Amino acid sequence: MNKDHKVLYSGMQATGNLTLGNYLGALKNWVSLADEYECYYGVMDLHSLTVRQDPAEFRKRARALLTLYIAAGIDPEKNCLYLQSSVPAHAELAWILDCFTYMGELSRMTQFKDKSAKHADNVNAGLFTYPVLMAADILLYQTDVVPVGQDQLQHLEITRDIAQRFNSIYGDVFTIPEPYIGKVGAKIMSLQDPSKKMSKSDENPNASIYLMDDPDTIRRKCKRAITDSEATIAYRDEQPGLKNLFDIYCTCTGKTSEEAVAEFQGQGYGQLKEAVGEAVVSILKPMQDRMAEIAADKSYLDKVIKENAERAYYSANKTLRKVKKKIGLTEMPR
Repeated sequence: MNKDHKVLYSGMQATGNLTLGNYLGALKNWVSLADEYECYYGVMDLHSLTVRQDPAEFRKRARALLTLYIAAGIDPEKNCLYLQSSVPAHAELAWILDCFTYMGELSRMTQFKDKSAKHADNVNAGLFTYPVLMAADILLYQTDVVPVGQDQLQHLEITRDIAQRFNSIYGDVFTIPEPYIGKVGAKIMSLQDPSKKMSKSDENPNASIYLMDDPDTIRRKCKRAITDSEATIAYRDEQPGLKNLFDIYCTCTGKTSEEAVAEFQGQGYGQLKEAVGEAVVSILKPMQDRMAEIAADKSYLDKVIKENAERAYYSANKTLRKVKKKIGLTEMPR
């Protein structure tokens, strides 16, 4: 990894099935960032504990997500791909930062309100302090930039507030992270309700294309996608279902919306849906095959997990030692 580059940090949770939207909106764009940044990509398994998990399934999913990172083309030599729980400094710094975060700040977080409503039977303290663990994730690696969607901007803002508060007391300990402004990933909407994002938690199985869907399932879901009754091939906000199909098609093929509209002029929605299905299959099938190859090579995957965890552990602990010294915690005698 290039130490001369600025640090970029991101990650995904190992819960639910990742969708085409997760891939086209984030994962696909992570691949080329190693040329410009020193990149850390976590499998955020500690964050997932705010919801009860089946232990065996959870372990399997965490490993599968790291496998997916590699299958998507993210090089574990150039990037640090690791399991969050492999680096105890995340939890340790989160507790320290809890003591520099105010209840009022956390109670204003919209995600806490949303998740509390969704999991009313399990409104735990972890759900409330989730943004502080996220702040620890970012600040541990002296992160310069964080790719964030609109729904995560509030978490980055509280991270910056916590870091600035700590720095104002103890000096320049943390790098203040900025939102990553670069190539924006495609925002892929639900195939059944184009007014909302494609989601891995959607109750309608036809609304989302999952990264592990087989080719026939992908084609079927594309054929069932909601369009409209206008029967006009156009790329415009007034036809959100059609626009979403074009966004998927263009992101998969590299074509512009103008080129795609010209290609399907004089054709029906059926032909477009069929072409979208084939375009999605053409990018997901090779990734699925690569994932199966990697998963079958247990010793290679174990090696990647161990070596990347060691790299993350080393970087994180440099920051943690500095923090502990600043706040006056007693060092272990050598």
